[in-house]
Amino acid sequence: MNTTRICFLSTLMLSLAVLAQNTPDPRTVDLKASDDTVLKGSYFASAKPGPGVLLVHQSNRDRKSWDGEAAQLAAAGFNTLTFDVRGFGESVGTRSDLKRMPEDVDIALDFLMSQPGVDPQAIGVGGAGWLGVSCAVEAARRHPKNIKSLVLMSGETGRDGLQFLHQAPQLPELFVFSDEDEYPPTQDAMKLLYVTASSPSKKLVHYSAAEDAPWLWYETSDASKVPAHGAHGTDMFKVHSELAGIIVHWFVTTLLETPGHAPADTLAAASILNQLQVPGSVPQVKQQLVEARSRNPQAQLWPEVAVDIIGEDYQRVGDIKNAIEIFQLNLLAYPDSADANDNLAGAYLADGQKDLARQYAEKALALLDLHKTPASSWSDTDQRRGEIRHSVQQTLAQATKGPDD
Repeated sequence: MNTTRICFLSTLMLSLAVLAQNTPDPRTVDLKASDDTVLKGSYFASAKPGPGVLLVHQSNRDRKSWDGEAAQLAAAGFNTLTFDVRGFGESVGTRSDLKRMPEDVDIALDFLMSQPGVDPQAIGVGGAGWLGVSCAVEAARRHPKNIKSLVLMSGETGRDGLQFLHQAPQLPELFVFSDEDEYPPTQDAMKLLYVTASSPSKKLVHYSAAEDAPWLWYETSDASKVPAHGAHGTDMFKVHSELAGIIVHWFVTTLLETPGHAPADTLAAASILNQLQVPGSVPQVKQQLVEARSRNPQAQLWPEVAVDIIGEDYQRVGDIKNAIEIFQLNLLAYPDSADANDNLAGAYLADGQKDLARQYAEKALALLDLHKTPASSWSDTDQRRGEIRHSVQQTLAQATKGPDD
């Protein structure tokens, strides 16, 4: 994670923390299960209508472990519910009654979606530890029309959950874990979740360490067996100050700005990006995009900038044919990007196809002048727009030169 992004997220978290201090205190609620078990919850109401977020705790904590994050989510516009799973915190019941967990999560979801101002078609779920992660994935499997985003921290899920993640390319998921997790092999369980999930917009937050923590015991609240040191689940908020802001930003992206969607991620698109580095692979990748768009017109299978780099690499070594094919493919995925149009214009110019170079350069310039869309999917700063404009103008100047100029 680069320094600029850490500073941005730290600033975001500080702003949200200030707002959270001015939001109403959470309301304690009773959630009654079908067997009359009463589950205690905390409802953090947002000041305005919008999406809802349900947060499920890990097996060695209770709902209060999410309090700071829940308050910041409410300040950011999310009506947020935390609850104590039966047998934990203030909820009655037996911890070992795991078969009722999906039903209990459904009860919490029903409560959240029934609250005034909550959009039941824009729900996010966050889970920590094996308990929270398995509950979050199972909830998404059972309620695909409602749950549009997941945050999974330091946990695992069963075979049904893994199969669901593999078959849900439309669901954006944020995976968070630390190599220092005191409950190994949580690290490998999270890596398995990540590589199994098929969403091209999945995102990984991996806190590296020199070496993994030693195995002492399973996830347990008995500190005498496994001392906590801030590397598991919601405990990470105390050690990684930017993490709360990362999660808020994730839900802002996937529930407010582009519901049910996140930008394609380079790691998630690894197989396609590797494929594109083999000359002649563009038609197969194009077909993958066409098929994905037939299921979801908004689908993106790769980040624009990563494919730009591949195309530029072809062009640098003089392979203009493959560069043009790569840039054409990227423009198909990102047609409103001035940057993508500029790259293709430059490749056509290098190939001596001046008419096509002018055509795409003029399209890039028109997009910049309209200001209706970002300069590219990854940047819209004044500096980046200026750099693209300069490149376009150079291309146009070269493309309009006559033979005697």
